[in-house]
Amino acid sequence: MTEKNGPLSGLRVIELGTLLAGPFCGQLLGDFGAEVIKVEPPGKGDPMRAWGRKKLNGSSLWWPVVARNKKAITLDLRQAEGQALLRSLVEKADFLIENFRPGTMEKWGLGWPELSAINPRLIMVRVSGYGQTGPYSRRAGFGAIGEAMGGLRYVVGDPSTPPSRMGISIGDSLAATFACNGALMALHHRHVTGRGQVVDSAIYEAVLNMMESLVTEYDKLGLIRERTGAILPNVAPSNVYKTLDGLVLIAGNQDTVFGRLAEAMGQPELASDPRYATHSARGENQAELDALIERWTQTLSTSQVLDLMDQHGVPAGLIYRAPEMLADPHFQAREAIVSVPHPEFGELRMQNVAPKLSESPGSVRLPSPTLGQHNDEVYLDLLGIARERYEELKARKVI
Repeated sequence: MTEKNGPLSGLRVIELGTLLAGPFCGQLLGDFGAEVIKVEPPGKGDPMRAWGRKKLNGSSLWWPVVARNKKAITLDLRQAEGQALLRSLVEKADFLIENFRPGTMEKWGLGWPELSAINPRLIMVRVSGYGQTGPYSRRAGFGAIGEAMGGLRYVVGDPSTPPSRMGISIGDSLAATFACNGALMALHHRHVTGRGQVVDSAIYEAVLNMMESLVTEYDKLGLIRERTGAILPNVAPSNVYKTLDGLVLIAGNQDTVFGRLAEAMGQPELASDPRYATHSARGENQAELDALIERWTQTLSTSQVLDLMDQHGVPAGLIYRAPEMLADPHFQAREAIVSVPHPEFGELRMQNVAPKLSESPGSVRLPSPTLGQHNDEVYLDLLGIARERYEELKARKVI
């Protein structure tokens, strides 16, 4: 029998982060059952409430994704009383996530020494551009800068153009994912030792860790990776090919797979041709091989190519956008996209929780909260603040 609340049920997260890196870490923990209490400035809220390329009736459609499975309270951390309230929350928390510029929490008297003294079991997750130490640590560091410094921007795009960017905020999301990974490692350490610790996730280091052999190739061979567009040099065939009515992506770069591709093309002799028989040989003749394959794919429709690839066990597919995702039966069968009831938008479709766990799966349980929606629950019920005091704090915009 599977658990309905997720494997992190019973754990409490205080999320202080704004925009994307901190909040995405909170989303990942919340997706798997943690109680995430998002802290926002009174009257303002997280800027993510207003972000997005397109809005519906003036409301962000990005916010419902990154703020799902969270409760929201307002709290002014710049005021001494607000800092005192946060300390009270920390006493009852397992994790605290923040992605302010390093030094900000310390300026408020909320650094690791102070918080760990209040709650020695606390795990403090800190996401920043450059990390908590080092000569650049106090610099402002958005995701775009981390992507550039970590090496990603230089290799993205076509060689005929300046360095490009991904169409998503990949640096922030990677740093958040590494932060979540670190938080769960620290949770196990706490289970063994009883002690919390700091998780220090830097955006540029998260990106750097995705860069494969980029550093070692330069270290030993002096090779600097360049932009290569739709291909990876010396990995062939793996490219986008024109068909009679569209495009298809084929990845037949492993030796046995290439043999099956040659069979599908009706040219089995290609698998033993010295120019294409091995991974290295195909890499040396990459452009010639891609041209040969495209001459074949252009004689067939996209569906014909895909059917042949499926019959012969060759990885192939289309380049999806949102419409194709929503229509695809595999997405539907695995519930990769879920419909979430939302008080403002009605049924709202978004990506589901990943990965899938067989015994304790995550789920989207709560829609994104309105600003301060859970103030009563947290301040009156969790912290036990007297109603009169609560109303006074509200009047002075501490909460």
